[in-house]
Amino acid sequence: MHAPRILALASSALALTATLAGVTAAQARPAPASTHLAVTAPQDQIQCPRGFVCIYPEIHFEGQPYVKRATDGSVRHLPDYIRGKGSSVINNSSRTARVYQKDNYFGRHVCVGADGGTIADLRSYQLNDTTHSLKNNTTPCGA
Repeated sequence: MHAPRILALASSALALTATLAGVTAAQARPAPASTHLAVTAPQDQIQCPRGFVCIYPEIHFEGQPYVKRATDGSVRHLPDYIRGKGSSVINNSSRTARVYQKDNYFGRHVCVGADGGTIADLRSYQLNDTTHSLKNNTTPCGA
């Protein structure tokens, strides 16, 4: 088929679809390409995958997180890029996650519940920017 004929058929199909849907042809036109680039979440926010614990360097889960599969065990000494820098935590695993103020699971700590537990701001636990170790296990928070 020739290009003009293909365009005419496509235009007719769009008009027919619009008519059946009860809108005018003007309303049925696709939006300009620039509106397809709208972002609904902050670009710095990164989702935490299922089965993982994520420690973020900024409050409200922003920045590049440290991502740890909970079933891979605990971490006595967090990597330097997040060590002493954690500000929020998401636990999307079936285990509890305890974030400690010092290496080897010592010092002040907070427990983040399993299956979607979150702490958006570690400042309220006096643990902001002091994360040094992470313990993942099946012991419930408060036990």
